[in-house]
Amino acid sequence: MPRLWVHALGWTEGLNIKIDYRWSAGDPGRARAYAAELVALNPEVIFAAPSSALAPVQRATRTIPVVFAQVADPVGAGFVASLARPGGNITGFALFEFAIGAKWLELLKQIAPSVTRVAVIYDPATPNATGFLPMIEAAGRSFGVDVFAYSVRDTAETERIITTFAAEPNGGLIPVASALMGNQRDFIISLAHRYRLPNVFAFRYYPANGGLASYGVDPINLYKRAASYVDRILKGEKPADLPVQMANKYELVINLKTAKALRP
Repeated sequence: MPRLWVHALGWTEGLNIKIDYRWSAGDPGRARAYAAELVALNPEVIFAAPSSALAPVQRATRTIPVVFAQVADPVGAGFVASLARPGGNITGFALFEFAIGAKWLELLKQIAPSVTRVAVIYDPATPNATGFLPMIEAAGRSFGVDVFAYSVRDTAETERIITTFAAEPNGGLIPVASALMGNQRDFIISLAHRYRLPNVFAFRYYPANGGLASYGVDPINLYKRAASYVDRILKGEKPADLPVQMANKYELVINLKTAKALRP
């Protein structure tokens, strides 16, 4: 969570607040180790995002207040009891509902009508990553598109699956957002270019880096809003009394240069 938003709420590092950062880069082992380190510091509040970072923090503490952002299904994942009454020590700002998966496939079909096969790749270590699959599969039946779901854990697996899938024509690609996909984004985009696979992602930084399109929330907005909960907890409020809030800003991004390059 950038210092700017905390400072805008009256907190100045070195004067009335101290901020410690950890970045696991999508490595589950590192995420567990960092969660333990942060809990050992006994802070007044922990900010964790996305789900892959929140899960080890939840396992490490049930007492230190935690604010999250960029979590798809906090109730289903067991992070909170309900959106209105989180209970426990965790609250925050949730991502889109799983139904957005249908929108990803619909957008892909609108941009690339010739697509009849779609590979959905996801990180099995990310809580609830598979929650999007039934929605994408249902949309696939509506649009006459065969949906194939693949779990990937590293770049070697990603390359093997995409290369094998692209051996047959009329394919498309939907990577489900996660820390792992974010770390691999340049590699995934390069494979999509190599095999001429139309692709749709969840966040704008993918098409900004050469992907075809994205539809989803503005994650920066979620982080900015999460700073307000950190502020309120530092001033004495409890996570259990702060309802989980959903994303309220969505955006569609299309990379026209990539779209032209994918034309037959």
